[in-house]
Amino acid sequence: MWKCPNCGRSFKNENQNHYCGKAPETVDAYILAQDEAVREQLRLVRAALKSELPDAAEKISWSMPTYWKGRNIIHFAASKNHIGLYPGPEAVAHFAEKLDRAGCSYAKGSIRIPYSDTLPLRLIGEIAAWCRDTGNHA
Repeated sequence: MWKCPNCGRSFKNENQNHYCGKAPETVDAYILAQDEAVREQLRLVRAALKSELPDAAEKISWSMPTYWKGRNIIHFAASKNHIGLYPGPEAVAHFAEKLDRAGCSYAKGSIRIPYSDTLPLRLIGEIAAWCRDTGNHA
């Protein structure tokens, strides 16, 4: 077990990425708590999701920005080397080919979008819309 020297929480993996302290209460607070270098990319992902899901509420769930309308639709989060998008396993399977073409890696239920100047914002919106329309979600 590894214990974070900042917050004192224990984890199975050494140096496990996690959120120290109290979870932010708003998406704005979440983005402001991230490294300045990634804030603009998080804002772009947020804008793509808000554009595609205008009727969904923004909230923090599982310490991540979440879009919700009667259920969680999709989450996103900042990680050390990528933005994590969490649409659920059905969405990942459905969009695997497009994710490959966009250079995103993925696993069951999660998509890792490398920090770059060319975020696949159209694809992010398409995934969010699919989750909303099909009921398959995070």
